[in-house]
Amino acid sequence: MKIYTKTGDKGMTSLIGGERVPKSDERVEAYGTVDELTAFTALLADELRPDSAAGAYVDDLHRILSRLMSVEALLATGTSGSDKVQPLAPESVAWLEGRIDALQAALAPIDKFTLPGGHRAVSLCHVCRTVCRRAERAALRADARYGVDATA
Repeated sequence: MKIYTKTGDKGMTSLIGGERVPKSDERVEAYGTVDELTAFTALLADELRPDSAAGAYVDDLHRILSRLMSVEALLATGTSGSDKVQPLAPESVAWLEGRIDALQAALAPIDKFTLPGGHRAVSLCHVCRTVCRRAERAALRADARYGVDATA
């Protein structure tokens, strides 16, 4: 697969389904930001992989990466592509919420802002957290303008 299209895009791109939109379109911004989150999440998994005690976290991150790719596809779907991408299964959301609850139960309650840093993996977690929040805002803007799949 080539990484260029030779279509002379002139600032345009295609959504799933073939609809051509400006690269400044809210949906492109949303799936691009989720793509950035995916890359940072993969980097975090790579950083944790050498630590045998972090194996379960690496497995969780790989599962999350798979779901992020699905979210990207949902956000990249144009009007005529809605039948081409499956929504996220409710059990995917339930699994993630369960993992968050389990991790939170093992930690002391947070009662103040946390400063990033202290360890490369911790800093990468904060990068993932902040990019995720930006992706959420971008997805909400795309939804407000075009409507996106509710599972994205």
